[in-house]
Amino acid sequence: MRRWLSGFIVVGLMVGLSACAPSKFKRYSGPPVTEVLVQKSDRKMYLLSGNRALKVYDIGLGNEPIGHKQIEGDGKTPEGMYFIDRRNPDSKYHLSIGVSYPDVVDQATAAALGQRPGGDIFIHGQGPEGRALSKYRRDWTAGCIAVRDEEVEDIYAMVRNGTPILIRP
Repeated sequence: MRRWLSGFIVVGLMVGLSACAPSKFKRYSGPPVTEVLVQKSDRKMYLLSGNRALKVYDIGLGNEPIGHKQIEGDGKTPEGMYFIDRRNPDSKYHLSIGVSYPDVVDQATAAALGQRPGGDIFIHGQGPEGRALSKYRRDWTAGCIAVRDEEVEDIYAMVRNGTPILIRP
């Protein structure tokens, strides 16, 4: 009986402590984000509601930040109009939301070069790997858009799938 009771107490403490741990999943109840705008040259990302900026973030880009992504492995961040199309709550970069690259034009361009366009472009946090790399290089991803872990928590809560994302040079 004593063993059973002590086990019950330990489980209860564990459940209670885990309920107090901060969650990376936040709630957002403000104005809707109608567009994400990325200005690569300024290293800024804007979450817009209409023509009003709700949030502005400093960003890191692909490790070859100049120019539009054309082929897998080029280290470039895409440029153009895309959409937020998926989420990864278990990302090794804390949290991430997917960008719909490549579109049909990107696929055709890469095919004409005899290459693959690549994919898996995300807005994501740093995670342990990014925190280490970003100490030495601002642009450290393979083509994604990186923000701090705390910031991607807000972005993950605010930006819905289907939101347009315009990535400008």
